[in-house]
Amino acid sequence: MTKIRLTRLFTFEAAHALQGYDGPCRNIHGHSYKLQVTIIGLPIINDEHPKNGMVLDFGDLKQLVQETILDVVDHALLLRADSDSDLVEALRKLNHKLLLTPYQPTCENMLIDFKTRLRKVMPGSVALHSLKL
Repeated sequence: MTKIRLTRLFTFEAAHALQGYDGPCRNIHGHSYKLQVTIIGLPIINDEHPKNGMVLDFGDLKQLVQETILDVVDHALLLRADSDSDLVEALRKLNHKLLLTPYQPTCENMLIDFKTRLRKVMPGSVALHSLKL
């Protein structure tokens, strides 16, 4: 049986600042992100199964990514957890959606975080093949 890769594109908006960075990205700024999630697995071969022929229902993949990643980061400001406490407190008082990360919130580190989060919730019949941001 042939393993199949499926990719779904997701979009979200988020802001971040790179603490200690020596360029303009040290300032709070935002991006329109495109996240490609690719899974790999064997299609279900069972005429009696409602998902016959599918590796994973796209609706199920959408729900996994939505709950695991998008609900957390969409329209959020990502800052390192050790960011200036006065800034963090001011943002919280203004009810901003703030995500404090244990890492520098670069695209690379965000992808590592997303991979870790998704691998925990992937059904056993499929594997996370790749992510692209």
